[in-house]
Amino acid sequence: MTLAERLRAALDAPHGEETVFLPGDHFDFDPAIAGNPAAVLIAITDRAEPGIILTQRTETMRRHPGQVAFPGGRIDPGDEGPVGAALREAEEEIALPPSAVEIVGTADLYRTVTGYEVTPVVGVVPPDLMLVPAEAEVAAVFEVPLVFLLDTANHVEATAQYQGQERRYYEILWNERRIWGATAAMIVNLSRRLRWTA
Repeated sequence: MTLAERLRAALDAPHGEETVFLPGDHFDFDPAIAGNPAAVLIAITDRAEPGIILTQRTETMRRHPGQVAFPGGRIDPGDEGPVGAALREAEEEIALPPSAVEIVGTADLYRTVTGYEVTPVVGVVPPDLMLVPAEAEVAAVFEVPLVFLLDTANHVEATAQYQGQERRYYEILWNERRIWGATAAMIVNLSRRLRWTA
């Protein structure tokens, strides 16, 4: 089976009630209030040891400066749903050609503390693409081994004070990079969804 076929089969496999997915950055939001639709691209490199492409945002960004993130953003009216938005944003942010992405499917919706309902779009890309970070938004583009990100031993629970309340979140430490918040939570969900070792 190809990498895309293995991922697709794992995404589509039924999961028991014991599998718990993280719905959002916090659990006290009103589910009746719709969030702003957004999408990110989880681009997995098709190599012997697959990796996930991540970005580090510039320190000048208004929201989440310096944080590690998937390429992505708000779904615009002209986008063809989450897939179209994820592909457009990845092209804008890191010059990833949409034609280079084999879409596998979508993962679990995640709601951020800033009110975005994010659809993670999973796709397979060729290894060693020439990716160019958009100077205004992206400080760096890097790849982390998929097997490392899916390993639950690397999913560390932590707490912080936010708006006067204690919030729990996940973080994943990779070399000098700290992956945390919504990005880490979507990786945790992907790990629970796949239950598969690269």
